Amino acid sequence: MRFNSSNLSIKRRTAVEATDFLRRDDKMAALLPAIERMASLQKDCAAALPAMFKYCEILAFEDGQLTLSLPNASLAAKLKQQLPKLQETLARRGWQVHGVKLKVQMTKPAEIKEQMRSLSLSDAAVTAFDELGDTLEATPQNATLIAALKAMVARRRQTS
Repeated sequence: MRFNSSNLSIKRRTAVEATDFLRRDDKMAALLPAIERMASLQKDCAAALPAMFKYCEILAFEDGQLTLSLPNASLAAKLKQQLPKLQETLARRGWQVHGVKLKVQMTKPAEIKEQMRSLSLSDAAVTAFDELGDTLEATPQNATLIAALKAMVARRRQTS
């Protein structure tokens, strides 16, 4: 999701609606302090290492042990190098973090997918692919390629 004022407004409204829901139910209201604590810790972690925490989430924080979820091993390796800085920053903000465990698991696939580049084709390129689909010999070996070309051309012409 790209940041803009309407997204921020939606997030605020959703957060307010969620907290109102929790406050209305006695059993759920008991969870509110824990949720607020975890949100505060997530915010402090993100402030300490903004680039790293774009895709990280806190799974648990019990007895000084912080468990973080990361979407891939590459990010986990990079974050592992930054753990001393993270723990130092959190300590300055009043968090007593004695250890950090990292778990690699896909948690935010929609946001990660959003970072992928999308290929843009000129009208001439779309026409060339369309002509290629028409000129390929209609054999069983080419059937999948021809279908893929036709589908791509149809999608590109529909969005432009």
